[in-house]
Amino acid sequence: MAGAMTTGAAFGGTMGMSSLSRLEDLGYGSAGHNVKGLGLSGCTNRSTPYQRLSGTASSTSSCRDSPPPSSSSSTSSSSTSSSSSLNWLPTKVRRHQRDLVCAAVATPEGCVIDAASVSIEASETRVRLGSSDVEVPQLGIGSWAWGDRFFWNDGQWDDKKVKGVKQAFEAAMDSGIPFFDTAELYGRTMIGQEESESLLGRFIRERKRAKARSQQYGNANQIGEKEQEQEKNQIGEEDQEQEKEQEKEKVFIATKFSPFPWRLGRQAVVNAAKGSLARLGVERIDLYQLHWPGQWQNEAYWDGLADVVEAGLVRAVGVSNYNAKRMREAHAVLAKRGIPLASNQVHYNLLYRTPETSGVKAACDELGITLIAYSPIAHGVLSGKYTADRPPASGFRVSTFPPEYLRKAAPLLARLTTLGEEYGKTPTQVALNWLVVQGNVVPIPGAKTAEQAKEFAGALGWRMTPQHVAELRQLAQPVPRYPGLPVERVHHNWLRDRWKATLTNQSVACHSIPRVIGEKRSLQSRR
Repeated sequence: MAGAMTTGAAFGGTMGMSSLSRLEDLGYGSAGHNVKGLGLSGCTNRSTPYQRLSGTASSTSSCRDSPPPSSSSSTSSSSTSSSSSLNWLPTKVRRHQRDLVCAAVATPEGCVIDAASVSIEASETRVRLGSSDVEVPQLGIGSWAWGDRFFWNDGQWDDKKVKGVKQAFEAAMDSGIPFFDTAELYGRTMIGQEESESLLGRFIRERKRAKARSQQYGNANQIGEKEQEQEKNQIGEEDQEQEKEQEKEKVFIATKFSPFPWRLGRQAVVNAAKGSLARLGVERIDLYQLHWPGQWQNEAYWDGLADVVEAGLVRAVGVSNYNAKRMREAHAVLAKRGIPLASNQVHYNLLYRTPETSGVKAACDELGITLIAYSPIAHGVLSGKYTADRPPASGFRVSTFPPEYLRKAAPLLARLTTLGEEYGKTPTQVALNWLVVQGNVVPIPGAKTAEQAKEFAGALGWRMTPQHVAELRQLAQPVPRYPGLPVERVHHNWLRDRWKATLTNQSVACHSIPRVIGEKRSLQSRR
């Protein structure tokens, strides 16, 4: 019984005897000390109803990160053995066991979760893109805003902003998320302006040169020491260190082809890929994507994707803004060429869960296609930056996220904040981790500063519990889905209007696409 009492103390009295029994049934022993090894290192010292009624509640404010009291030497040895006994288990098994423990102790109610103790191994922060041989970090950096004057940056792009995005690039590299998503279209708003692809390529080259100079300077200072030592195993050790450094400095690049109507045939994809390679200054692109569905000749574009893989220009191919039906078609065409469709990049976050309701997420999981999630923090709303009393002041966010919308989202945003406090994370990191733990999802938040890139990196290396995943989803349910970009609907209606105009010999208004989006917003507001 001493062991059971020890467990109760370690969890701040939030577990009843039934929970203790469940822990014992799961194989955690009467002391339950190996719970800490599975990600629950401590909790607020909240008293049980029995303690409050009997007046025996502990006055200790918190027991977070404190070791369980050793009531006896046997208890101490039990703790040691139980903790070490889990190390031989595969990580996925330990994670599953930890999830069961979370359910047993009802973490949302009383347990303060130590983010360090729910950490996962660094190697597990890499994920394979579909069935390709390309492995990337579980989170990347979006660079849509790099060089852009049209949609982002309030129409301004200057040296200060260039410096900011370069620092974001450096911070992402140093933080272990060297995966960058760009496109040939990003930033190409003025002739002669350095667009997103060119900026990324320049940053990569400048970092390589800086690293080479640093290494050369370091080697020069060590020549005297090396001459005094015998070679022994130093060469092998240096080679290993060099390999680790090279692996750390590997940059993963995803870019996109813009399927404008005037770009005809499969060769257009090949030519565009060569153009992206030149702007990026690299020999091979890791992931090459179709930016959106073409208005026609999509099968030719899919053949073009296969062509660039076979030509050795790219390692893997994907699509973006594809619905489930069209994604299946692309997957089938590429499969005939023996090339996997690695990814589908779509709009996805806690407040915009259309990929779940449209069948895109399910189809991705079924076919083994990685879902890359853009706008994963809902244009900053999930960071807690905006509230009903402090709504966006400029740009598209003003109409997209008005005060009444933010008022409905307030309970979710508040819970992201408190949950972040429990995990030792920010609301942004919690929102991003929610996507990561869905499985088969790689979020790519946009970063324009070093601080943003560092914060995004903090979304990896840990996992929220299944209970918190479900809780956030439930809080998000009452919030209306804000208008995204229904690309498939836009193209369908644009072609329909164009066809009608041809038959009636009328012109198609240049504002037809915004009108379609407006109709979509109106429809959503009535739901």
